[in-house]
Amino acid sequence: MVSTTVDRQARSLGFIALATWAVAVLIISPTVRAQEKSPATDKAAQTVAASICSSCHGPLGVSTSPLFPNLAGQQELYLAAQLKAFKAKTRGEADAHDYMWGMATLLDDSVSAGLAHYYAGQPPAQGIPGNAQLTARGKVLYERGDASHNVVACATCHGEGAEGTSIFPRLAGQHAAYVVRQLEVIQHKFRDSPIMHGVIKDLTVDDMKSVAQYVQSK
Repeated sequence: MVSTTVDRQARSLGFIALATWAVAVLIISPTVRAQEKSPATDKAAQTVAASICSSCHGPLGVSTSPLFPNLAGQQELYLAAQLKAFKAKTRGEADAHDYMWGMATLLDDSVSAGLAHYYAGQPPAQGIPGNAQLTARGKVLYERGDASHNVVACATCHGEGAEGTSIFPRLAGQHAAYVVRQLEVIQHKFRDSPIMHGVIKDLTVDDMKSVAQYVQSK
């Protein structure tokens, strides 16, 4: 688990980023608000990514804290959908409320699209080896599922290499702690995800940790 001290530091970082974000968007928005996605909005998105998003998600979208997901190499459609959900406040878990609701509200649709495009094009995070036993169990669950507990193979939607596809997110190289936290909030319906609710409803905490260790190692 992430320590309370790290959590407090990360939350402080998030609030600082929010204040800086507000200033940056106020400066950028007048020139791009009325435009569709274009070189200008891509440039604006890159400015926001470098000056604001990097505070939590790291340079080029590879974060150093398990509180914040890696965005580099993520599926573009998935990223765009999540930014839209944050802005509409339909992602209701605590982390979304604490970090992303306010930030996404300040973005117009074209800059959100530019951010999704930018991060999707960055080199993904490298896999990090973890506990060998958990990783081995996670590999089985990811690739084959567990019919005895009605658990469908994760690879069915997220791909054999966990690279994701379309609206199904890339999981490869993602922080294990972040993956576990998202599985928990989805399972308890703090985060709305109709497809995943049914798929993971019978996963145990140990199963979640195993899958998370496996995808982090990819």
